[in-house]
Amino acid sequence: MATMIGSGLSNQTGAAIGSLAFPVLGPVGVVAVRQYVAAAVLVAVGRPRLRTFTWGQWWPVVLLAVVFGTMNLSLYSAIDRVGLGLAVTLEFLGPLTIALATSRRRVDVCCAVIAAAGVVTLMRPQPSADHPGMALGLLAAVCWASYILLNRTVGRRIPGAQGAAAASCLSALLFLPVGVVVALRHPPTAGAVACAVAAGVLSSAVPYVADLFTLRHVPARAFGLFMSVNPVLAALVGLVGLGQELAAPEWAGIGAVVAANALSILTSRNVGGTGTTTRRTRRGNRAEHASVNN
Repeated sequence: MATMIGSGLSNQTGAAIGSLAFPVLGPVGVVAVRQYVAAAVLVAVGRPRLRTFTWGQWWPVVLLAVVFGTMNLSLYSAIDRVGLGLAVTLEFLGPLTIALATSRRRVDVCCAVIAAAGVVTLMRPQPSADHPGMALGLLAAVCWASYILLNRTVGRRIPGAQGAAAASCLSALLFLPVGVVVALRHPPTAGAVACAVAAGVLSSAVPYVADLFTLRHVPARAFGLFMSVNPVLAALVGLVGLGQELAAPEWAGIGAVVAANALSILTSRNVGGTGTTTRRTRRGNRAEHASVNN
């Protein structure tokens, strides 16, 4: 439990600290640094043998790299516009949608209705609503869903963490010219770079290692249930660390999305048991949460 709590807080605290560098580096610059850190960690862990990859292995890796970079860029851009709690909640709709769309249970239909009600509450028209920022959060959700599906493909075709490591490395290379342009146009300060590096470490390296450890000792159902609390953690970190206050309707919307995911997991009969199903789910979770957990 302590490891899961630490992972979630590290993830959201990293995003909050990274947002402190937005005035100097902008979301693009912060994401570029984060991609570099994530690549360094995953390459060290996965040790991909790139020369042995076939075209059938390379194309999902390339797509995964593009989706990985787009996901983090859209999320951090959303954080810049609508705040940490709302951005993470909207992004969380990605994995939730996949879980509900692949189910035929009536309870999951109810979960989908609850989640939809939460989204309507969060995105309700009001004078202060930042719809472009919300759209970026939804784009991050689409990317996270795509990331999960691509990770499954990569995991089947490439052993271990080599596929995720190769994708993170390629994504970092794609952001290399972006980082150079940002540095030339807006010379970074030491503080801004430190915040961006901290975001990479706390939101990529620490959660990745913590989740690998947790999935060896905690049932997949319990892990997935705790993951659903991340939007709440993001809102709390945004409130305490960044002073981003949310009104009662926003808290209700976040609660609805979290409740929908929790209800779906708690009533599921396919996750959390023993044997082959659990082992397969844990392997899938390792791939899906590698370097993400935005």
